[in-house]
Amino acid sequence: MKACFLATFSSLLITPLAASEPVMFCERPLTAQAVAENTWMVEGVREELSTSNCGHIGNQAFIATPSGVILIDSGSSPHFGEALKTLIAQHTAQPVRWVLNTHHHPDHFFGNAAFDEAQHLTLASTRALMARDRDALIDNVARLTGFSVEHSSITLPDVIEAGEITLGNYPLTLFAMSGHSGGDLVIMDHATDVLFLGDMGFYQRAAATAHTPSLQQWQEELNDLRALNASTAVPGHGPSAPPETIIGQTTHYLEWLDQRLSDVASEGLGANHALAVELPDTFSTMALSEYEFTRSVMQLYPRYEARLLWDAPH
Repeated sequence: MKACFLATFSSLLITPLAASEPVMFCERPLTAQAVAENTWMVEGVREELSTSNCGHIGNQAFIATPSGVILIDSGSSPHFGEALKTLIAQHTAQPVRWVLNTHHHPDHFFGNAAFDEAQHLTLASTRALMARDRDALIDNVARLTGFSVEHSSITLPDVIEAGEITLGNYPLTLFAMSGHSGGDLVIMDHATDVLFLGDMGFYQRAAATAHTPSLQQWQEELNDLRALNASTAVPGHGPSAPPETIIGQTTHYLEWLDQRLSDVASEGLGANHALAVELPDTFSTMALSEYEFTRSVMQLYPRYEARLLWDAPH
């Protein structure tokens, strides 16, 4: 059934397109890497938001279907979105008809404005977080990247529910998670066995944890995603890889971080003591490991101290 669907699907697409000039953004070429038939990802640089990368730090992915392109995340600015639109047009003649936003962080949805003819969709929980933080995120992106973003250009997507959906004639399965940001959309494409993790998965780049409800919840949800029969996964940051490779690395880092913060809090020590440790060698290949570890301690450690006080006998 799957082979038949893909054969019919491929015959309906208008591909390939003629070669054209490289698409440049922030003086760097944008490239789309094929991860499955008619499916590509655009990998962001494994850095923090800065003027040198103009905000292109998160991944985007797109699926060319007979009814139009499904774009998964759109980047950190309308300017980047325009470059992304040009790149997509080099791989398919189909227009972008749907934009799915995996969560509310600006490097994943501020490019929506470049796709104003598409339908923008996300979970209700994600939309609420976008509405809550939009103005602060716009100001923060401008401060860190030097790109001024018009507040009116960052509109909120429509709400879509988790479960089986069909966009045009293309089926997807949506999963509502919350471990990374409080509202995380994970997308499974059974036609190609590709799992789009959003920032539920980081690979070869340390996980950002500022908005996690808890590291334990994040780990539990990642364990649930292990049960999906996917052959390739696209993380929110870092290269594509087999799902277990990405989920395994993300989980291992979260487990270690959770244990480190718990151990130091149980000894009644402060955040400086939590920071006074060398990261295990197993994390040496992960970009931004020292940076994200420091941020995680400063952002999350007060919760561990508070939990210890709450659980203590009175």
